[in-house]
Amino acid sequence: MKLVKTLLATSAMTVAAGAAFAEGHGNMANEMTIVSWGGAYQMSQTKAYFEPYSAMNEGLTILTDESSGDAVTKLRAMSEAGNVTWDLVDAVASDAMRLCDEGLAMEIDHDAMLAPAPDGTPASEDFGDMIVSDCFIPQIVYSTTFGYRTDLLPSKPESVCAIFDTDAYPGKRSLEKRPIGNLEWALICDGVSIDDVYSTLETEEGVARAFAKLDTIKADTIWWSAGAETPQLLADGEAVLGSTYNGRLFSAIAEQGQPIGMLWDWQMLDLDGWIIPAGLPEDRLARVMDFVYYATDSQRLADQAKYISYGPARQSSAPLVGQHAELGIDMAPHMPLDPANSVNTFLFNYEWWANYRDDMDAKFQAWLLQ
Repeated sequence: MKLVKTLLATSAMTVAAGAAFAEGHGNMANEMTIVSWGGAYQMSQTKAYFEPYSAMNEGLTILTDESSGDAVTKLRAMSEAGNVTWDLVDAVASDAMRLCDEGLAMEIDHDAMLAPAPDGTPASEDFGDMIVSDCFIPQIVYSTTFGYRTDLLPSKPESVCAIFDTDAYPGKRSLEKRPIGNLEWALICDGVSIDDVYSTLETEEGVARAFAKLDTIKADTIWWSAGAETPQLLADGEAVLGSTYNGRLFSAIAEQGQPIGMLWDWQMLDLDGWIIPAGLPEDRLARVMDFVYYATDSQRLADQAKYISYGPARQSSAPLVGQHAELGIDMAPHMPLDPANSVNTFLFNYEWWANYRDDMDAKFQAWLLQ
């Protein structure tokens, strides 16, 4: 099964942007603001990309921001104000598609602007179906899945639907404060087949059904906005079961030794990558393109997997993934697509969420207030 489906038709690439990159190489800005997600993930980027690139470019200052969760809203506001202060933004695929459709992200000629694979394979072929938007530069494959306290539950949960079973698994749950993932899990655990989840959400009745299922655990749920919250809630014993990114759970389990287990059942796979805000001045764009060329080559993407259990988006990077840089453990068994972890997986429908995200966000926030 392909990891992701190509949901947008390939359109004409922007050759002019590649020319601007080449022409501006001699006049690169000495400061760059990179927006990401914070926590263990941003630290993995710091170790794999930011620090090595800074060491190669004396006098460069890399400023970091942890606002990727609000990237769409904030870039819209910056664009309206005519003052885009961000140079490079880490975004999930569905957000990248929205920003591209709205003209807020720059289109990329992947083969002209990104490094080929070590054997010369063009970047577009090396990334393959990971390129789900003309503005998207893929970095990682990750999943949102569940962690649980191994010592606070009466038995080990085997199904994602344990989240809705407060009798067998009593205690507080932790779920992300957004509709993505929660609506799909609610329908799956209410008996909707995987193939019918999005067609069900196309109807008012289907949306109501998903919220009705979430109603059954609303009083037992702590809502999180940052990926670090669930591991902390689990570590503190404030929650016994909760969703978060698999890399956050890896950090809590393998690096911190917390009494937490990983529940991979119906993990929700997603893509994450870079987008470049549209309309950057030439010197800032030149710096960003120089960094992106370096940070997305085969070795650098494999290097990030030394620090966090996210799979690199390039095919040529996979054979280069080895052991954790500090722990010395093999990283492959901790990746979302390891065969033992991917018996049941669910792929986000990026196009569906790009089209319906604003509407579903509004309905979800209204439901939270009820």
